[in-house]
Amino acid sequence: MKKIMCGFLSVMMALGMTACGSEKKEKTDDKGFKPSLNTSTSSQINIAGGYDNFEALEAEFDRFNEYYPNVELKYTKIDDYHNMIGTVLNGNDAPDIYVNYSWMYGREQYKSSIEHAEDLSDPALKLNLDCIRSNIILNTDDGRLPMVPVFSNTYGMLVNNSIFEKEGLSVPTTYQELVAVCNTLREKGYDNPIMGFSKDETTSLFTLMCYPFFCGTVSDDAEAVKKLNALDPAAGEYMRPTLEKIAQFMKEGCVNLENCAEIDNNYDAVIMRFFEGDVPMMTASGDTVSGTEKRESRSEAFIAAPFKYSFVPIPLSDDGVNFLDMPNLQFSVNKDSKNLDMANEFMKFLITSEELNRMAQKKGLMAPTRDLSFNSMYAAFGEVPDSRILSPEVFGLTEDAVKQVRQAIYGVGTGKLTIDEAIAGYGSFDR
Repeated sequence: MKKIMCGFLSVMMALGMTACGSEKKEKTDDKGFKPSLNTSTSSQINIAGGYDNFEALEAEFDRFNEYYPNVELKYTKIDDYHNMIGTVLNGNDAPDIYVNYSWMYGREQYKSSIEHAEDLSDPALKLNLDCIRSNIILNTDDGRLPMVPVFSNTYGMLVNNSIFEKEGLSVPTTYQELVAVCNTLREKGYDNPIMGFSKDETTSLFTLMCYPFFCGTVSDDAEAVKKLNALDPAAGEYMRPTLEKIAQFMKEGCVNLENCAEIDNNYDAVIMRFFEGDVPMMTASGDTVSGTEKRESRSEAFIAAPFKYSFVPIPLSDDGVNFLDMPNLQFSVNKDSKNLDMANEFMKFLITSEELNRMAQKKGLMAPTRDLSFNSMYAAFGEVPDSRILSPEVFGLTEDAVKQVRQAIYGVGTGKLTIDEAIAGYGSFDR
C-alpha cells in the first residue's frame, strides 16, 4: 500500500510540475517581455504627441527602466500637432516614436507621417500584435503597418446605475427597451431620461447615438461605402434608415433639447452635468469617459451623493447594440531614428496585454486589447457579439464621408432639416 501511495504521489507531483510549467509558458507568451539588447545600453528615446501631459506613458517609462536603467525616455508635446508633425519629422530633432492616426492615410498633407513610419508588421521586430483586436489594426494597401493602436475609442452612454437600481430598471439593450425605460423614468419624475451635448454636430448626442447604427446599415455594402466615400449625392439615400430612426426617437420625447443646450462642451461639461446625479443616461465618447474619475472630486454634488456608474453601448437597433470599435491613439516608429533598435525594444515592451491594459487603466481610456473585462467601465463592450462589432477602418468609410453623415444626422435631430433635405444635401455640407 505504501509503495502504491508513493507511486501515486510521484505521478501527481510530476503532473503538477508539468501543469505549472505549461501555465508559466502560456503566461510568458501572452504577457512576458524579455530584453533582447544589452540591458546596460545607454540611449535616449523621444516620443512626440499632442497631449498636454501623458502620465500614463511616463509610468511605462519607469517600468521600462527596470529592464534598461540607462535609457532616458522623454515625452514631448507638439503644439498644433496635426499640422506640425510632418515638419517635425523632417527636422533635425525628429522623435523616435510619434503619435499617428489612421485617418491620415491617403491625405497629401499627412504624407510625411506615413512615409517616416517603420513597417511594424515586420516579423523581425517580434511585436505581439495578436494581443490587439485585429479590427483596429489597419494595414496600408501595400500591406505595411505604419502604426499600432495603444488606446481605442467608441461611442456609448454613461449610465447612473444607482438610479436604475433604485427604480428597479434594467439597462436597455434594444431600442424598444430604451424607449420604454425613458418613458418609465419620465413617469417617475426624471425630466431628462437621456441627455448629451447638442451645441455642435461634432460628437453631439445625435452622432454618438446614430453613427454606430448607421455603420451597421452599410458595413456589408461595398458599393454603398464606395459611393459615400466619393461624396456622390445619390449616396445620401443610404442615410435614410438612420435619419428616420433619430427622427422617431426625438418624437418619443426622450430628449429635452433645451436642457441639453445648457451643456457647454462634450467633455468637462458633459461629465459635470452627469455628476449632478439626476440624469439616468448621458451620451458620451470613450474620450469623455476617460475624464470621469479625475472629476469625481471636483463635483460637489457627486461628493455629497456619490453613485455607481458605467459606460455601455447605445441601443438604437431593435436587434441589439452595436459596438463601434475605433483606434484612438496610435504609435509609429520613425524608421530614420538614430536609436531605432531601442525604440523598437520599447515598442516590444509596450505592445503586450499587460502594459497596454495598465496604460489604458491609468489614462481612463479603452484599451485596444482583446480582453476588455479587466476594466469594469468598458466591460459591457466586451460582451457584444462579434457580429455586432463594427470598425469603419475595416469596411473603409473615410473621414470626409463621416463628416457628411454627422451633419445630416445633426440637422434632422435638431429639426433644422427634414429627412429628405438631409438626404439631398449629402456631399454638399461644409467640409
